[in-house]
Amino acid sequence: MGALDHISELFDCSHGNSKLKKRKQLQTVEIKVKIDCEGCERRVKKAVEGMKGVTQVDVERKANKVTVVGYVNPSKVVSRIAHRTGKRAELWPYVPYEGVEHPYAQGVYDRKAPAGYVRNVDDPYLTQLARASSTEVRYTTAFSDENPAACAVM
Repeated sequence: MGALDHISELFDCSHGNSKLKKRKQLQTVEIKVKIDCEGCERRVKKAVEGMKGVTQVDVERKANKVTVVGYVNPSKVVSRIAHRTGKRAELWPYVPYEGVEHPYAQGVYDRKAPAGYVRNVDDPYLTQLARASSTEVRYTTAFSDENPAACAVM
């Protein structure tokens, strides 16, 4: 522990008090915005393209979805769209239909969701819902009218 250690501590940039900014990571932000016409689509696209760090903007009018790729903060993108367009914007609340165990459970199924999507809900009650095991499915399909190899006793 000599003079070199003391000097290296003075010029060390790894401490939290350095004035260097953290670089944002490239990320994809999906936002739900009601888009009625081509004019709305243009306004939303223009509002986001002007942001610093945005590399790509995709607007899906039928799904009311805006996908932004870039070095951006998701909350800032949402607030920018809401402020510049005057429309209500929120982070994309839907997940693909296949990713949910009980897609028709209360609170998950949403009629306004685009085709193939359901609402993303993390409710502990929904995880406790019963799901048929493979043995139960095998026994119930053994006596099915649609099964050609079903039991002939019936």
